[in-house]
Amino acid sequence: MTARPIRLLRGFATVGAWTMGSRVLGFLRDVMIAALLGAGPAAEAFFVAFRLPNMFRRFFAEGAFNMAFVPLFAKRLEGDGAEAARGFAEEALAALFWTLLALTALALLAMPALVFLLAAGFADDPERFGLAVIYGRVQFPYLLCMSLTALLSGVLNALGRFAVPAAAPILLNVILIGAMALAAALAWPVGAALAWGVFAAGFAQAGLVWIAAERAGMRLRLRRPRLTPGVRRLVRLGVPGAISGGVTQINLVIGTVIASFFTGAVAWLSYADRLYQLPLGVVGVAVGVVLLPELSRRLRAGDAGGARDAAARASEFALALTLPASAALVAIPGPIVATLFERGAFTADDAAATAAAVALFGLGLPAFVLQKVVQPAYFAREDMVTPLRCAVWAMAANTAISAFGALAVGWLAIPLGTSVAGWLNMWLLLRGARGFGDALAPDAALRRRAPRLLAASALMGAALAGAAWALAGWLADPLLRWAALALLVGGGGALYAGLVALLGGVSRAELRAALRRGPAKAD
Repeated sequence: MTARPIRLLRGFATVGAWTMGSRVLGFLRDVMIAALLGAGPAAEAFFVAFRLPNMFRRFFAEGAFNMAFVPLFAKRLEGDGAEAARGFAEEALAALFWTLLALTALALLAMPALVFLLAAGFADDPERFGLAVIYGRVQFPYLLCMSLTALLSGVLNALGRFAVPAAAPILLNVILIGAMALAAALAWPVGAALAWGVFAAGFAQAGLVWIAAERAGMRLRLRRPRLTPGVRRLVRLGVPGAISGGVTQINLVIGTVIASFFTGAVAWLSYADRLYQLPLGVVGVAVGVVLLPELSRRLRAGDAGGARDAAARASEFALALTLPASAALVAIPGPIVATLFERGAFTADDAAATAAAVALFGLGLPAFVLQKVVQPAYFAREDMVTPLRCAVWAMAANTAISAFGALAVGWLAIPLGTSVAGWLNMWLLLRGARGFGDALAPDAALRRRAPRLLAASALMGAALAGAAWALAGWLADPLLRWAALALLVGGGGALYAGLVALLGGVSRAELRAALRRGPAKAD
């Protein structure tokens, strides 16, 4: 066994563990929102307002900008040394900061128009529309903070320091939970407390990664923006990615606009999104964060075999954790949603609607995670155009299914369209990657293990559905449903682990080695 897959798995485990902590706190946050606000006007206004900075963030943070920045930074670090890489990072920081400062000022002035574009259905409800505008103005500066956080996180990830960037989102959830607790105790408006909590959390996260970057020897100065050759190359690579990210955001906008015409649907989709984002965030973020700089370094060094091995091991890691999660979301969405959210202002009808969306999102979960394996192969080769073409076709499919499907099945066409588009995008990305030779071709180990992981997940899903039927009485009792869900989750996890071991779906030697403490840097 070589050190390379062990190092990759340790990186995945480091990022995954911190991200899991953040997602668990995110669950707590959303459980509190559901209990205090349900699917009412304040909840829907908050979700729409929070989507605005997060929508633009996909352009300037985790999306196009960072996908272009990380390979360029990693290659400079590998080929030209730390000082050259630092200079490039400062050039990128200046361009990003001043651009986003201007964008934020414009967005604050145009907030009513932005809210109307994102949630036209709110126009007939002055309370929802007015709250969304107010919350949007409070929260939009979060975009600037999180984009700077993403740049600094890219620097740290390229240096092999994964823990602090992965832990930073925990601050958002801690602050929001504290804001809601304080608002409930003092009888303050909970929606307003959430909005101001987002504002404060942005500065807290940016400060945390800034300090971590300084300690890693990458203290960046804010320069006057200049169109240097490095910035020109960054823009040239980033624009196709920005358009591609824009296509993804158009999908979200279309979904939100359609949902805004169905009372409660914006909130139901937001709660469902939280559930399927747990495995997508934990696994997808871990794979994307670790794999992109690794591939960039391997390709810079001419190590095509190492790049292929990294992609194959990332695929195994993604499938081993995503397939059982997808099976569980499809098999038992009702018990999961009812146990986590059904209390206070969140009714049984809200739980049933959210569970239906969860099951449909769950169908597309493996595709979304595997995209995080395939896309870095393009980005590491500085090919931003092909993913754009794939995203455009996926957007067209999503738009058609969501818009026309809503006429037949209502708002549930939105999560259905999202999942279908995810699989279409994945197929197109794999098809386009044939030009890379065998870079993404599954090796013998992946071809052997993937079907076994799928079989183990399918058997676990069937067992969960049967067990949920047997525990229906417990799941209907508010006092016993937590114990019933714990039995389902614990029993399903144990069954899956046993089936994977029995079928040979995972290399136990590599897994044991990856989980030992080793050289993964903890910052």
